Amino acid sequence: MTASHLPLAAAVLLVLGLGACQDREAQAAAQAEAQAAANEQAAAQNERDFEAAVAAENWALAKAQADVLLARYPDTAAAERVRLQFDEVRAKGEALREDARTAALWSYNSESVEGGQQLSAAIYAKDTIDTDGSGPKQVRLIFRDHPSWGRSSYLVLQAGDFDCYGSCRVNVTVDDAAPRRMAANRPRTDEAIAMFIDDERALWRAIDGAKTLAIEFPVKAGGTRTAVFEVAGLDRGRLPAWN
Repeated sequence: MTASHLPLAAAVLLVLGLGACQDREAQAAAQAEAQAAANEQAAAQNERDFEAAVAAENWALAKAQADVLLARYPDTAAAERVRLQFDEVRAKGEALREDARTAALWSYNSESVEGGQQLSAAIYAKDTIDTDGSGPKQVRLIFRDHPSWGRSSYLVLQAGDFDCYGSCRVNVTVDDAAPRRMAANRPRTDEAIAMFIDDERALWRAIDGAKTLAIEFPVKAGGTRTAVFEVAGLDRGRLPAWN
């Protein structure tokens, strides 16, 4: 090849190189467009699953579907639509889990006794409490409906004792309301370390719709202790005569 032909050859190579580059760019663009379309299609299916879970009020499943969609296809139109509902769905799912948790804190018992059936609903305090210096232990609140003895509400200790023989008054606080003084008494019995709240109906009514109940009570070891109960999950239908 002569020197006079070199510029022409270089120009041909340049044109061929530009053409190849443009082909690669077009191919990449086509691939990106195809991937975007596939993502939109997959995200749309996820969105349909999400909407089905929302319609069924299955908030845990709806949140799971949303989590998958937003993680895998965050830039899709479906993700934008689901993102608008995400906070509400998450809140409803958390509320449902909290309802299940607080409901599980209560235990119920039906027992055949002389005269009929004894019904009870019981819950342990949120935290263990040291009532006598021997270390933290559980405190229990019980509502009982006995065919002969009637209705009662009382606290039970595992150790120590209440300083409420004869009678005393305890502070009862429901949620963030001001404390309320209620009469109580420790019966002279060794069957259980129990202290009764005398106005059991008032206590039962006070926790209707409440989240927490705190009872401050005197102990023989000196001073007072406070037991806090997460009462929101009470199934009031288990003691129908109380309502």
